[in-house]
Amino acid sequence: MLTVTWTTVRLFLHVLAASVWVGGQITLAGLVPGLRNLSPDAPRAAARRFNLIAWPAFGVLVVTGMWNIAVENPQFGTSYMTTLIVKIIVVAISGITAFVHAQARSPRALAIFGALTGVSAVLAMFLGILLAG
Repeated sequence: MLTVTWTTVRLFLHVLAASVWVGGQITLAGLVPGLRNLSPDAPRAAARRFNLIAWPAFGVLVVTGMWNIAVENPQFGTSYMTTLIVKIIVVAISGITAFVHAQARSPRALAIFGALTGVSAVLAMFLGILLAG
């Protein structure tokens, strides 16, 4: 069996949290139309329950992301650093739009900020894969 290292733990926690944050959003987006058929309040109830695991996962993403940066020690002026800065911006957009989505009440705002959150989360995951090489 291979040896478990801090690198393994760090990357595992980051990928696990990303799976919850991104995968949960995709799953919830797929469930919302069916939930609406059950009850007009069902999507909001499901979203509230999802938030109980999504926000801690986002927190783990931020902490392990900072841990990743500290370990990798990227050099300024490199394409890696440029990609990393873009990823950090996209992660911030994902978190901010998710927060605004959770506060939204109108169907239009829910749709817009939900879509922005999902797209930015998937893009952040893609950029993370790109950084991992």
